[in-house]
Amino acid sequence: QVQLVESGGGLEQPGGSLRLSCATSGIIFNQYVMGWYRQAPGKQRELVADITSGGSTNYADSVKGRSTISRDNAKNTVYLQMNSLKSEDTAVYYCNARRILWPPLNYWGQGTQVTVSS
Repeated sequence: QVQLVESGGGLEQPGGSLRLSCATSGIIFNQYVMGWYRQAPGKQRELVADITSGGSTNYADSVKGRSTISRDNAKNTVYLQMNSLKSEDTAVYYCNARRILWPPLNYWGQGTQVTVSS
């Protein structure tokens, strides 16, 4: 059974920082590109950042320079460090696992709420 379990969300003030974690089980972790997506109320889900098993990263322009995605292949866990938080970062953040081999597989976590407000 595949599980992606996010943690680390909550209420933060503008300018603050937070670190999201996504612990996975039931997948061969190094076969997957791991990503963080977010969905704000009334908006489509969007990519925040992703990372390959080799450590190559990709960021949305809106978070570039103030966010860092990382993964621990030994712990089957992916992280998202976000700094200089803005109110527009408020969203539900989802962990995603996308298999790069055939057959392509795609899994989602249940999401964790991040609210940036004073």
